[in-house]
Amino acid sequence: MYLIQILLPLYDNTGEPFPQWEFNQVRTELTERFGGLTSYVRSPAVGLWKERDNATVHDDIVIYEVMAYHLDRDWWRGYREELADRFRQEVLIVRVNEVQLL
Repeated sequence: MYLIQILLPLYDNTGEPFPQWEFNQVRTELTERFGGLTSYVRSPAVGLWKERDNATVHDDIVIYEVMAYHLDRDWWRGYREELADRFRQEVLIVRVNEVQLL
């Protein structure tokens, strides 16, 4: 089984918040395809990284995760690219971990 996590920014690169309907649409898409999802939205997570000029950049993010028995890498690659366009990101993180249920 696989746990797939999508890290979505709350704001675009100019600091404007994305409208709530954008997040609702992603939730609907994932729920319809995978039968459910978990979202971490109550307190935004903060992502930090160093840019080339050594300045620290941050994003306030929400995390959506789904579990799937099979990992369709082509579908996920296309969906990540679509989300990067929709959320105006150069790089949008979608990560996967193989899990075993205990």
